[in-house]
Amino acid sequence: MAKFNRKPNRKDLEGKETVEVFKDLDKTAFDTEQFLEKHSKTLITVFSVLVLAVLGYFAFQQFYLAPRNEEATMSYLAAQKNLADGKEDLALGGKSAANPGYLGTYNDFSGTKVGKLSAYNAGLIKFKEGKFQEAYDLLDKFSSDNKTLMALKYGAMADCQSNLNKNDDALSLLDKASTASDDPYTSYYFTRKAGIVALAQKKNADAKKYFSTIDEKYKDYDNGMSDAYIEMVKYY
Repeated sequence: MAKFNRKPNRKDLEGKETVEVFKDLDKTAFDTEQFLEKHSKTLITVFSVLVLAVLGYFAFQQFYLAPRNEEATMSYLAAQKNLADGKEDLALGGKSAANPGYLGTYNDFSGTKVGKLSAYNAGLIKFKEGKFQEAYDLLDKFSSDNKTLMALKYGAMADCQSNLNKNDDALSLLDKASTASDDPYTSYYFTRKAGIVALAQKKNADAKKYFSTIDEKYKDYDNGMSDAYIEMVKYY
């Protein structure tokens, strides 16, 4: 009597698949062991470098930046007190180590947030002194995550450029100031200023754009003035 081969059932197939899976796993584990043995020195070196980098970062933050931030803050506060007392020359400083002022604080701690803020304040004092290029250069060194402060920076830099008769640059900076902040009044203020500067330069298309933006977005702050400016554009 002839024997027929039994068709493998599902359990047989599942069993065979399981065996194959374990064979593959064994092979993978063996290959991994071989790889680790072959590259163990390299892997240890890489791991050591990563650990040292992490430890170095925390050491830098803890033992270098933290003390410098504290020192910069004390120097900045001393300058602030002189400014509050009306002693602008002392607030500006930069003439002696005993009184660093804003300039000295920036020069010594330019990598800190307080150092950058000192450059901003020094720039404003230089502007009041009529030293517009120096003021511009100092303001340009300031940076912050605060969008409103950045808008004020661009606006102050625009005033410097206007006083240096660089009117195109001034308008470009006012345009940046008008969009830098999420604060609606700040945006309105610099949009309006940009419109007036554009109008003075007879750039009527730009002026109309700024005043139309005010009419669309900032009516609450404008008391209808933008309508008058838009009308003025037609005849100016």
